[in-house]
Amino acid sequence: MSFIKINGMELIMELEFLGTGAGSPAKSRNVSSVALKLLEEINEIWLFDVGEGTQHQILRTTIKPRKVSKIFITHLHGDHLFGLPGFLSSRSFQGAQKNEPLIIFGPQGVADFVKTSLRVSQSRLSYPIKFVELTQDGLIYENNRFRVYAAHLNHRIECYGYRIEEKDYSGELLVEKLIADQVPSGPLYGQLKAGKKVTLTDGRTIDGHDYLGPTRKGRIITILGDTRQTAAIERLAERADVLVHESTFGKGESRLAHDYYHSTCVEAAQCAVRCHVKQLLLTHISARYVGIQALQLAKDAGKIFPNTKVVKDFDIFAVPFPTRKRGVHA
Repeated sequence: MSFIKINGMELIMELEFLGTGAGSPAKSRNVSSVALKLLEEINEIWLFDVGEGTQHQILRTTIKPRKVSKIFITHLHGDHLFGLPGFLSSRSFQGAQKNEPLIIFGPQGVADFVKTSLRVSQSRLSYPIKFVELTQDGLIYENNRFRVYAAHLNHRIECYGYRIEEKDYSGELLVEKLIADQVPSGPLYGQLKAGKKVTLTDGRTIDGHDYLGPTRKGRIITILGDTRQTAAIERLAERADVLVHESTFGKGESRLAHDYYHSTCVEAAQCAVRCHVKQLLLTHISARYVGIQALQLAKDAGKIFPNTKVVKDFDIFAVPFPTRKRGVHA
């Protein structure tokens, strides 16, 4: 796959699934965890859920635990959480930067769980942890490249979904146009690249926006925890480039899914259609669905939303840049 270069840099963003099962580990699927690899530009990895055995799964990948800078927990059920103390402890011995805190986002109680686990096991970390316990929907994190939103889902316990928005990239500086207009090179180019107005030595005032190529829209990824269908999903997933949605139950099991606070593959596909997403990745697959049965989940969902994939442990998906216009997240 070819990637778009911006300012001479290939901006690769990938999802790597470390666990795609539901409830308990199985021979073919570990429990929930997915890594968002923000490569090249910021060289960080964000984990979403850390089910039991996640650090063992990481050993089978190229992921370096010291590169994990943020962890987002959807809810406090064990299949999404029990791998966290072990991962945090091992990270101390794997080159974690002592002066750089790891940030853990999650429902109220996640800090108590981690602190109790470390205290009882007398574990000491070589790096600080910052906890951000969520109490309401909205923006929970922002830096110069990303915004992350969270919203309550409909599960048996408090559960969140996350929307990761990459900020737009300003257009390339049109150097040939600057040369044609006899604008001298130097520090002025940096100001023009920032979209500023500058006054030249010959008295002309020019606007940097007139010398920039088209803006490149950033990417949007939505990662959900366990949930029934609820209106919050649409706010999180609207026009996402990738939607990671649970599929604990299959077609014809909507009653069971509702009773157990989960979704079916068909409901996930219908959600993808409503939200105008580009790609649907189904995870949190029950151990009942193996082989041809797992393929049937994809087939049933694909009849509604063709660009659907039932993911497996260690699957890697590159997140492409959008090629169409889309609305702004409210």
